[in-house]
Amino acid sequence: MLEKIHNTNYHRYTRFGFMLIGYACMLWFCGPAYEINNYSLKENLSFPVSIAGFVFLVMGIFQKNNINLKLFGIAVLGLVYISLCWGLMMDLRSMELFYIPGKHNWYDKGWVIPIIIIGSIWINDTMAYIVGSFIGKTPLSKISPKKTWEGTIGGIILCIGAFFLITLNQKEYAPGLIYRNQIIIISAIASITGTFGDLFESKLKRMAGVKDSGSFMPGHGGFLDRFDSLLFAIPAVWVFLYFIVK
Repeated sequence: MLEKIHNTNYHRYTRFGFMLIGYACMLWFCGPAYEINNYSLKENLSFPVSIAGFVFLVMGIFQKNNINLKLFGIAVLGLVYISLCWGLMMDLRSMELFYIPGKHNWYDKGWVIPIIIIGSIWINDTMAYIVGSFIGKTPLSKISPKKTWEGTIGGIILCIGAFFLITLNQKEYAPGLIYRNQIIIISAIASITGTFGDLFESKLKRMAGVKDSGSFMPGHGGFLDRFDSLLFAIPAVWVFLYFIVK
């Protein structure tokens, strides 16, 4: 009985510690766009929440002599896969203001980047389904038998084409004051990596032996199923904007 209580406390402290660390990870990316009446969430909350998370994590570790490294590694993967990816999305929203030479003005371009990523994934998924339904014959992967190479390639091409048409009338700057070619590249990156994100989440569900990732959204494959494409697309776009564009 004491051992059962002991293990329960161990798991409770560990789970709570990882939850706090994940929350702190996102707080570290809260830039000026997330200030509330000039109150900075990053400067005021990220460090104390991080310390609290590590304290609970250490308490959980010392509650039990034998540590399950596999479960510990899975929990760390969850931090990278979910918390870090959403933190990067928040960082994209908080990108610095954009100055247009000659117009003597600053503009906020951060809001449009998440919209481009989400829009790219929606368009890609829709077009891939339509193309695959009509001409799809070659399975893309055993992980997801319903996906085909024809549908995947068609979805990517039509997604890029859609953003090409959307920005067709933009001469120098696209909506949100981002270069037109950058928007087209972002749509390409998001649609391609989003496909891999969908496959990765399907693989995780197969490894776990479950049909849905949760019961919060029945009929949709679980809550995580609605965002699996984003969790791969966000880091890829972030790397492009911060290491290539900048």
